[in-house]
Amino acid sequence: MQFSQDNLDELNILVRYKLTTTLEGIKVHTTAAPATIDATRRLFHKGLVTLADGGYLTTLGHEAAEHAHAMLGLLNPS
Repeated sequence: MQFSQDNLDELNILVRYKLTTTLEGIKVHTTAAPATIDATRRLFHKGLVTLADGGYLTTLGHEAAEHAHAMLGLLNPS
């Protein structure tokens, strides 16, 4: 099994969220790339974000974003 392009698009959305605060969300505008809009909508349907166009991370979404940030750090050490 490997990551699909949809998985990668979703991970790229999750790493846009700041983990240091729950008071800051994201807004994916209608002018964004279709893959970005679709990925955000999928995250919403999976219960990871509060709105179909981004919003805030849910509790499950925060956990997923923590893992996404950690994986990105491991794969791209500074």
